[in-house]
Amino acid sequence: MPDETPDPSEAPDVLADEESDPDDLPPEPVVDEAERLTRLAREAAVDAEAAAYRRDRDERLADHDYTARVREDETRDVLVLHPEEWVEDGEIRTERIEDIDRGIEVPLSGPGEGDDWAEIDEYNRDVVADVRADHGEDHAANVAALADFMGNHYAKPIHDATADELREFLEDYYRRNAWPTAAQRAVVEKSVRVAFAVADERCPLE
Repeated sequence: MPDETPDPSEAPDVLADEESDPDDLPPEPVVDEAERLTRLAREAAVDAEAAAYRRDRDERLADHDYTARVREDETRDVLVLHPEEWVEDGEIRTERIEDIDRGIEVPLSGPGEGDDWAEIDEYNRDVVADVRADHGEDHAANVAALADFMGNHYAKPIHDATADELREFLEDYYRRNAWPTAAQRAVVEKSVRVAFAVADERCPLE
């Protein structure tokens, strides 16, 4: 059963990363409970029961000034939690988003759900950390965007990316979702190659 909250196309794909200020995010138990209640709502056979689960979830998130929606992608559904202040009249206002890291995404179905996704994401974040240590923050920011793309859209480690997937990242996802600085944008293709180089893997773009 789809969530009742609108799914505006202009909303960016976001994931809270490890550098976010924890004071800005709901506690992990609240996020876990929001996921559990959303799953129960989706599985409920009676509309009134589903509505009760969603209402419970929304009240718990509201205590932290957050709200929820379910984004239905081609390959999976994703629970998206974000600050209430981003929303006006049921739509996300992109001009109100000052820190995209305050957004939280939880896969509900399809590739990347559950423990497998967590392991893949942990591996990809380790790649980001290695790039940061050896090549600096601009390359690390680009590889972090690549990690988001590969984990969320393909549920794959960075080094399993195909040439077509990397081109999709560079030509589509990065332009629409990464919000890079000029310096980051200038080196993004090199950043992709750096991500493979830190693990001594051949980059499919070569």
